[in-house]
Order: sequence, then structure tokens, then C-alpha cells
Amino acid sequence: MHSTCTAAGDDSRRGPGPDGALRAADEGRQARLAGWVHRRRDHGQLIFLDVRDRHGFTQVVIDAADAPEAHAVAARCRPEFVITVEGDVARRLPGMENPRMATGEIELQARDLTILAEARTPPFYINEPDAPVDESVRLQYRYLDIRREPMLRRLLLRSKMVAEIRRVHEEHGFVEIETPILIKSTPEGARDFIVPSRMQPGTVYALPQSPQQLKQLLMVAGMDRYYQIARCFRDEDLRGDRQPEFTQLDLEMSFVAEGTVMDFVETMAIAVSRAVAPDRPLQDVPFPRFTYDEALERFVEEAKITAQLDHPNIPPVYALSTEKKKSTCFTMKVLEGSTLLDILFTPAAFWLFGGALSALGWVRRRQAAV
Repeated sequence: MHSTCTAAGDDSRRGPGPDGALRAADEGRQARLAGWVHRRRDHGQLIFLDVRDRHGFTQVVIDAADAPEAHAVAARCRPEFVITVEGDVARRLPGMENPRMATGEIELQARDLTILAEARTPPFYINEPDAPVDESVRLQYRYLDIRREPMLRRLLLRSKMVAEIRRVHEEHGFVEIETPILIKSTPEGARDFIVPSRMQPGTVYALPQSPQQLKQLLMVAGMDRYYQIARCFRDEDLRGDRQPEFTQLDLEMSFVAEGTVMDFVETMAIAVSRAVAPDRPLQDVPFPRFTYDEALERFVEEAKITAQLDHPNIPPVYALSTEKKKSTCFTMKVLEGSTLLDILFTPAAFWLFGGALSALGWVRRRQAAV
């Protein structure tokens, strides 16, 4: 939640700032918080409120003996009420600390509490991130869905990733340039979304499927290193990894060799991964590189495994056409020291093999032709 700290005796009133400032070192200081009521616990004389915003949580305690007016207001508070509260930062009693919260060593002992906005009972639980929620309901109440921890975490992760992408590109001399959204239709891989022109009846604009031609224009214009976090629009059927509107990192370089492009993209990918997901380190740094012949030798010629899918109870996702005789061949290299069982019965097993086995089918290893 937003917070402002002042020293005891300081009567200055400033707007609330980002949460994260309140720690055990702030004990004895005055603070003002603003945010949403995440949870409320009423113990009669004492009422506890967990106040939340995108920065985190802070526990607020309202004692009827010390602040009767604030206690009366707190008794009216319910989840998702928007409040401001002023009070003194104090350490929690021994044994009452919460190590799962960044502010878990302290609490705010409230003197004054104001309700800024009341809230109806939400259509789904916001303070229970694992509770199942129908997607159509989430989309209908998107402003509530974004308050949930999983959605908030994804938005913050995306923001951090984009910021790191920009940092790396700027360090390597790239220029971020926005390209137009309303353009002339050009042949691409999907259908265009079109926007009728009011000024020129009978003509339309097209929304860009990608900035491909526009970035080539920038190269001709002398902008030798360009990048953009680009919005793209493609009128095509929905797929698991595609929707009509999406964002892509778009970049272009002039007067460079193939290795220069590969070196930069690798550097950028490593830097972004380390900044955004430091707990999931990349296994191979620098990235392994294969020539065309090496790729053929490693992934095609050495080990071929056939997944036989001929059981009548195979789920539709695994079913193949009769022309393919319900079998298909996928290629995977069996590393030295590993066995086929090591590959099939691990959490990282190839999904098609696992699907065949779970559907009571079978998998066999086929020796490459000599």
C-alpha cells in the first residue's frame, strides 16, 4: 500500500508513497497508509486490517481504548473497501511476527481511519489467489481480476521484462521508434483487420500484422539500429499461443554480419532472463550453436523414436488421421548414459510420448537406417 513516514512530532502532511518503507527500523515513526482492505479480523476491542495495494500488505491494528472513533469506522470496513489510516509504527509482539510478509515485523497502530470508498461483495474472492474463478467472470470484472495476486504478479513481471529489454537495447546503441498503427494493407501471413476511413469513403486502413516494411524503411532512412515493443494485429483463428492482438519485440540492424545479430540477441536474452527470473538460471551460457550439418546429425540421424497411437481411447488431442495410420515419428537424441526409460518417465518427458502411454498405447525405439 502507499505509505508516508514522518518523525514523531512532525506535523507535515504529504501524500502516501510506495509501500516497502515500513520496517522494524521505522518503529516509533508516524505513518499514513492508503489502500484496499484485504482481510479484516474483529476481536472486539481490537480490530485488525490487512491493507493492500500493488506494493504489498501492512497490518493495521485499531484499539477501541486508544482510538474509539477509528475503531467505530473500522467496524464498518469490509474486504475491498478503500481506506486511509494514520498512526504509529510499532513492532509486533514477540511470536506474532509474519516472516512471509516484508512488513511482517511491524504493524501500524491506528489513530485515525477514513473510508474513501465502500465496496459491494466481489463476485469472486480477491484475497484467495488459488480459488477457482470462471474466466468469463474474470473478464467481466477485469478491474477486480487485476487486483488478484496472480494477475498482479504477471503484470509486474511483464513490466520488469520490458524495462530490461529497453535497457539492453539502449546500451547497445539501439533507437526505439514507434511505427504507425493505421497503415496501408500489405501482403502478410494472415488477414488484416481493417478500419474504414471517414475522410475518404470507400477506402480503409489496415492494422499492422508486424512492422516489417516500416522497419525496412527505417533502415533505408539510416536508422541502423532500431527496436520497438510493437503491437501487432492478425485476423486469424485463435490458437494456444496466439490471439488477434499481441505484442512482440521487433528489431532490425544494418551493416552487420550474421554473427553480430546472433551475439546481440544472445546477450539480450541472457540479460533479460537473469533480471526477470534470477531463480531460474539458464543451463547453457553462452548458448550452444550448431551448424546445419551438426543439427541434422544430432536431431535427425542418431535416434528416432516412434510413438504408436492406435488405442481406441486416445484423447482427440493425440489422434492422428487415418492417412498417417495413427502413428507418427518424432526425433529425439538419447544422450550417452541415458536410457529410453529415463526420457519417458521424467517430469520433462516429451508430451506426445507421455500421452501415448497414459492412453494405454505404447512407445518403441527404432534404430536409424544404416
